[in-house]
Amino acid sequence: IETTCTLGAETSSHVSLRFGDTNSNDILVRHLNSKHVRRVDPLDPVVLDDIPRKPFQACMIDEFQVMGQCVESPICYLYLKLTGTDDWRPGFAQVQVLEGSHLSSNYFFFRRYLPRHVWHGLDVCDREVTPFGIKHKRKVFVKKPSKF
Repeated sequence: IETTCTLGAETSSHVSLRFGDTNSNDILVRHLNSKHVRRVDPLDPVVLDDIPRKPFQACMIDEFQVMGQCVESPICYLYLKLTGTDDWRPGFAQVQVLEGSHLSSNYFFFRRYLPRHVWHGLDVCDREVTPFGIKHKRKVFVKKPSKF
């Protein structure tokens, strides 16, 4: 996930991530800030692992590694959720599936301040071109039943 270089683009608020494939395999990662793996300087692609710092700083790309259910088709939607009091302006996000690069996503571009406390992102899974424009099927997220 890249944070833009705009003044005030960084955040210390909690960021959550939700992504999935066309088969409704939905992966939800709450408090992504705590799963930080490394940062990369976009102008000088050197991994800066040895410098302790918070994720989502301006002009940086942060990498995270999460374990989740398997995806069966390419990742086609991605949403971010900002929970806190300060703003954040991500540039782009991408999901790379380690066991199958053909399942990895394209880039999802944001380049604007995210609204707080709502999922904000892109869904390019089920779209149909009509004479009136592109029609998207509405995605409804349901909670999975918990086991007792």
